[in-house]
Amino acid sequence: MAAPRSSALSIAVIPGDGIGPEVIREAVGVLKLLGELLGQGFQLTEYPWGADEYLRTGIGLPNGALDELRQQDAILFGAVGDPRIRDMRHGREILMRMRFELDLFVNYRPVKLLDERLCPLKGRGLEDVDFVVVRENTEGLYVGMGGIFKKDTPDEVAIQEDVNTRKGVERVLRYAFDSARAAGRKEVVMSDKSNVLTFGHDLWQRCFQAVAAEYPDIAARHLFVDALAMQMIKDPGQFEVIVTCNMFGDIVTDLGAQLQGGLGVAASGNINPNGVSLFEPIHGSAPKYAGKGVANPLGAVLTAQLMLEHLGLKEAGALIERAVVAAIRAGQTTSDLGGSLSTQAAGAAVRDQLRRVA
Repeated sequence: MAAPRSSALSIAVIPGDGIGPEVIREAVGVLKLLGELLGQGFQLTEYPWGADEYLRTGIGLPNGALDELRQQDAILFGAVGDPRIRDMRHGREILMRMRFELDLFVNYRPVKLLDERLCPLKGRGLEDVDFVVVRENTEGLYVGMGGIFKKDTPDEVAIQEDVNTRKGVERVLRYAFDSARAAGRKEVVMSDKSNVLTFGHDLWQRCFQAVAAEYPDIAARHLFVDALAMQMIKDPGQFEVIVTCNMFGDIVTDLGAQLQGGLGVAASGNINPNGVSLFEPIHGSAPKYAGKGVANPLGAVLTAQLMLEHLGLKEAGALIERAVVAAIRAGQTTSDLGGSLSTQAAGAAVRDQLRRVA
């Protein structure tokens, strides 16, 4: 059992849209139980920011929201996305503002297989799927720079800018090497498309060589992103830490999620090493499943685990993982993992297992 912490952790909870409130409710339930079992205080403050609030007020994040979030120890976030707001303007106002203005420049994605039955690859075991993807989170093609000229005419032109800065590239590369060293991992693979994107990804190549030289104890290797995707399927066991740009990271982390059992078990952290960080399951709001009680809460529960580990409560995080593994192996899961439980029942099963392993 992990040692209790003397002071309460202040956690902002933003359930968001779609299945977000359903899965975050189960993650919060796990946190509360863990607090009781370990004597660890959690001060959980829920915020209503999402589609319903936006449609009611026209405001994504109210004045002072970001300053308030900066005072928290961490943020637990569900998802944004609602078919009533087709252009996702509330999502840009909420999630993208938090990413950019809180400078959450690392998207940290552990890809870890918890049960061999969940891996779609033939003959692969737990030792074959256990790596981390570090994705640059505030630059690249997702900065929203560009425009459309002569819209809805035969001569229409759409331009999307790919922004890469030396500061931004170097700091995410350095984070990847630091996290590898801290975890006892021995290699970092950088992936780009510098053979075609000869300006932006030439910067990635030069920065990678310079930063790698600072870490002689960590091997450094390069793969083009198409080769990376192929190798992730062919031999995922070769990887320990992968670092890449915003768009490529978005794609290969979904591929990684399938290797570990699907989006329903995938967690992520949006990290600012010097400030508050935000943690979210990667599955999105999945509005067609909202309110049906079928969403898998394990991604949200494992996101809570990742959050606790980031905050220094590694033993508490390990207890959550043990409880999740026990529930999976007992078949106490939602249908996407072969079980028959509802979202709420699957969350309750994890809490029951947590009482046993603690």
